[in-house]
Amino acid sequence: MSRSRPLFSVVVPVHRVQGFLRATLESVLDQSYGDLELIAVDDRSPDDCGAIVAECAEVDARVLPLALSTHRGPGPARNAGAAHACGDHLLFLDGDDLLLPGALRALAERLRESGDDALDVLRFGHDRIDWWERVTPGGPAFPDAPSPPVAWNRLFRREFWLRHELAFTDGPYEEIDPVVRAERLVAEGRAASLDRVCVRVRERRAGGFAATPGRGHFRVLDAYAPLLAADPGLRPTAVAHLRAIRDDPGRIRPADRRAFHHAADRLLGGALGPYTVHRVQLAIDQQALKAREVVTRAKKSARSRILRTAYRVDLHRPLDPHLVVHGAYWNRGVACNPAAVHAKARELAPQLRHLWVVGARHAERLPPGTDHVVAGSRAYWRAMATAAYLVNNSSFPGGFTKRPGQVYLQTHHGTPLKSMGLDQRRYPALAATMDFDKILAHVDQWDFSLSANPHSTEIWERVYPSSSYAHLNLGYPRNDRYFTATSDEIAAIRASLGIESGRRAILYAPTHREGRTDGFASPLDLAAFVRELGDAYVLLVRAHYFHGTSAAVPEHPGLLDVTGHPRVEDLCLAADALITDYSSLMFDYACLDRPIVVHAPDWAAYRATRGTYFDLLSGRPGETPGAVATSDDELIGIFREGAWDTDATDKLRTAFRARFCPYDDGRAAERVVRRVFLGEKPPRLPSPGWTG
Repeated sequence: MSRSRPLFSVVVPVHRVQGFLRATLESVLDQSYGDLELIAVDDRSPDDCGAIVAECAEVDARVLPLALSTHRGPGPARNAGAAHACGDHLLFLDGDDLLLPGALRALAERLRESGDDALDVLRFGHDRIDWWERVTPGGPAFPDAPSPPVAWNRLFRREFWLRHELAFTDGPYEEIDPVVRAERLVAEGRAASLDRVCVRVRERRAGGFAATPGRGHFRVLDAYAPLLAADPGLRPTAVAHLRAIRDDPGRIRPADRRAFHHAADRLLGGALGPYTVHRVQLAIDQQALKAREVVTRAKKSARSRILRTAYRVDLHRPLDPHLVVHGAYWNRGVACNPAAVHAKARELAPQLRHLWVVGARHAERLPPGTDHVVAGSRAYWRAMATAAYLVNNSSFPGGFTKRPGQVYLQTHHGTPLKSMGLDQRRYPALAATMDFDKILAHVDQWDFSLSANPHSTEIWERVYPSSSYAHLNLGYPRNDRYFTATSDEIAAIRASLGIESGRRAILYAPTHREGRTDGFASPLDLAAFVRELGDAYVLLVRAHYFHGTSAAVPEHPGLLDVTGHPRVEDLCLAADALITDYSSLMFDYACLDRPIVVHAPDWAAYRATRGTYFDLLSGRPGETPGAVATSDDELIGIFREGAWDTDATDKLRTAFRARFCPYDDGRAAERVVRRVFLGEKPPRLPSPGWTG
């Protein structure tokens, strides 16, 4: 007999979680037990959360988007979702948490064991994951042992929820009242526990109320007061919860700890005891912490001495309001988004003075007349100490500390296909060479993070967590040239490269493979490829910049090594098509609306060792940019048979371009300059046309 309504209604409040929301929704939709509805409540989120929900709803009818007209907070958002639910049981999941595989099937089986309508509350286990992706066990489910009452480790029968008019409260700690009331109201025998971890709770480094210290956390006392008055037996739970909040520096500041302790102790009838006892224990803990800090300082002493020497005069100088320091690709020179921002700033803000940070071995390759400082020099440290603006697509050397008043624009240098930031911790070959503490310290210096598309914004927010920066969804300045170059300019570029009239130029740009130390080794047999294609084609070979300025390309009239060319944008303009594997160049090249061919002979190995955010070879619109080859023979066949440029590849490229180039229109650099240097409010760009 078919069901008239789903067994589960999963309610997810959505606000400022764009970096995590997609994974949350997919963790529900990918469950092996699919008898569910997923109600995603957009609590007037100012980011791209609404678009992400819409994408998921477009491809899965079980997703029911619900948008609130004003931002009301997680409690009212959950209430709105519960009011629209029609499932037998309610499960409340936060917008950045995960429902673990097999969770719903296990819950369904437990309900059947007890009888379909026998349980009003079913508790289950949870664990926690922090921004380092370290997983720790969660506490026991209330009321079996003292533990903070939360909604995401319980399943509630919807009829029970409605009959007792349970509802989340406004403001912080909105879960306490309905969860505690539910536990008090549930009849004997109508509550049970499932000994299984079903939910993974995300601990945010920044951005959430729980991770923001302040007196707002005193509101937890207001939540407990009426409940304790009605049932003093709740005191053990309240004691454990309030102690945990008092001792959490991420919630209660040290200056407020005494006041919180006394207020909580009055509420609990003296159960916390004298504050002096707590202070003694705290002093013991602080001594242990200081001992650990001594060891840490000893390890960093050499670097600290260098920094103090370089900064001892310069840090006392006033900031130069007109000085901008630029860097690109770890001090390799004038390039990428910082170069485009620099050029536009000279036009729109001529009062600014610009310096480029360059490594000593790259200085001779700078364009003539480029004002620069050599990384690590005295002039470099003075510039870093006094510049009002810092612009980079990677990071500045030396572990500098940004001064108050400085503005740091992080432009990034590509749309992420492969795993980035904290996501790299999942891959041992990467994690072994990364200093993630250093990455987070760098992230905390940013004021702006530039994005070319919503996908990038979503990823950056999760893998570079911090409350210090704002997203600039303005497009990539380096891509402006694709929209402004004239046909005469393109012809001149082709002529300068020696591309004969009538020949088709194919740009081949493979990415770097982690772990390789033996220089450039092309995944494609270059000589065989051009030999098979004949004289009608010329292959421009562009090795990754990690390999220097030469790709050691075999001698052949159909091959041209362009690795050392100073502007990859000019190479793209000159090319009739792009062949790449996993390079982020594909996202930029899509702006030109020219054929893109993926040559991925080691896709499975690359995904396993490096990690990717979507399946480039899936053939799905918005994921695959064009024709796909997994071997040299397939690639040759694609060009021989004309399969590299067909109606089908046009449709794939159109969807790919809509998803990854929605903000690029030739004016990204202007928007960035006006926002960062001139303080103007940028125009709101149209929503991306790609819907998943």
